[in-house]
Amino acid sequence: MRFKNYSGLMLVTALGWTSCISPPDNYPSVPQIEFSTIEYNGDSLNISVDFRDAEGDLGLAATDVNPPYNPLFYKRDAAGNLITYANRPLEAPSYNPIDWVVDPIVNNAVVKDTIWVEQNEDQYNIFVRFYIKRDGQFTEFRWQDPPFYTTFNGRFPRVLTTEEGQAVEGNIKYQMLSRGWESIFRTDTLRVDVEIQDRALNRSNQVSSPEVTLRQITKN
Repeated sequence: MRFKNYSGLMLVTALGWTSCISPPDNYPSVPQIEFSTIEYNGDSLNISVDFRDAEGDLGLAATDVNPPYNPLFYKRDAAGNLITYANRPLEAPSYNPIDWVVDPIVNNAVVKDTIWVEQNEDQYNIFVRFYIKRDGQFTEFRWQDPPFYTTFNGRFPRVLTTEEGQAVEGNIKYQMLSRGWESIFRTDTLRVDVEIQDRALNRSNQVSSPEVTLRQITKN
């Protein structure tokens, strides 16, 4: 079976953030956010949210890859062996780049095979969902489904450089790069929902963008 490669259409996400570390003392332990802006400039869709948090444990460093922030869980059989594509059980999905990885490093050793995995959502700290309005109703556009097999969830860096808790507030700017925004969404009415998560895995409230079309939010 042949699989189409959409890597030229969907590119990696990038982001930036600013913060002001002088908020009142009554900030929430669970991060609280408000939707700020949404803009489109031809190859990137950019959103920003304002945040508040009592402990300041927001953001993940590039080195934060150990549990609970590990990117993958490796599925094993009853004997504890990794499940390969050649020996997959009947309930295993067909090959796709979300459920299977090729030649992964497991326990510091390269496994020369295709291994069944489960994505760990806690590897991310910003979560983005897209909705398209059709016949007056919004339906989620699921990037993780065929044919894209991707996600626009991502990470923003640590807000504080120390582990000492401190109340923080600021603005997270998140840039999502793609060559395919207009070919996919054209003149559709969209809504983008956003959440963030702190290092204690506390998920913020969910906020939504206004209902927009790409043309309405194009930045010249």
